[in-house]
Amino acid sequence: MLGFERITFDPQVMGGRACRRGMLVTVSLILNLVADGMTDEEIVDAYPYLVPDDVHEALRYAAWLTDKNVFPIESASAARSSSPTWESRTEASSSRVPPG
Repeated sequence: MLGFERITFDPQVMGGRACRRGMLVTVSLILNLVADGMTDEEIVDAYPYLVPDDVHEALRYAAWLTDKNVFPIESASAARSSSPTWESRTEASSSRVPPG
């Protein structure tokens, strides 16, 4: 899948979220551990079924995702006020991407 051999998507596993090789470990969990300051070694010690390459590929996947363009879209209410809103690619999460 897109050059990411360790990342899988399965509707039956974690609702289809990006996971480490079909397991119940999401890419977002790995990224949060890194963001919280854990080293590869600490992550592998805490989750022995992971290997450093799992962590590295999660980071590469995140870099790939953030390399995509985000364009403003006008919602119905924004069209009335002439003020565009910025929405991320996962509209269901209701997260907003700030302009700029």
